[in-house]
Amino acid sequence: MCVAGTSADLLLGVREACRRYFHDRLNRPLPVAVVPQEVEGPLRGLARSDEEAIALARQEARALEARLPGTYHFYIAAEFCIDTVEIDGRGRWFVRGWSAVVGPGGEAWGASGAVQIPDRLVEGLTGDQLRAEVPGTRRAGGTISSLTGGLETRRTAVALATLNALATLFYGVLEARPGLPR
Repeated sequence: MCVAGTSADLLLGVREACRRYFHDRLNRPLPVAVVPQEVEGPLRGLARSDEEAIALARQEARALEARLPGTYHFYIAAEFCIDTVEIDGRGRWFVRGWSAVVGPGGEAWGASGAVQIPDRLVEGLTGDQLRAEVPGTRRAGGTISSLTGGLETRRTAVALATLNALATLFYGVLEARPGLPR
């Protein structure tokens, strides 16, 4: 697994997703090697929408594949975003992570769960101001960790998003374990 980025949360989340998907799905141990790759470019905050996060993750995964063709089975990138959803005539803000997985079967995307940013934290802010005011730091587990009191972290969000992308990529390709419902 070739991963865009070097943060421990990202690498451990991808590893956890791959081990969980392939070990549990095939019911046998498989070696999983997660190889970090430096991502060039400035640090950016959270993407402004699901679409932007997917596009960024897809671009990074495809760039790894182009830079290292045939070297790895999978090329994976993850991005987090703040997205707004209109509910009862008002915008509500959510944070979610997305993973893009490029492999022999094509490419697929998966998302983590979404966590709503409490209204009291974003009252009166515009979308541009919101990105600067979102709670959490990388060192403390990120925005999701801050909003959930540590129950969910960047690592677990990356793991869920990557697991969902793998499930999409291999839907109908890998058979379920014997005895499990299809």
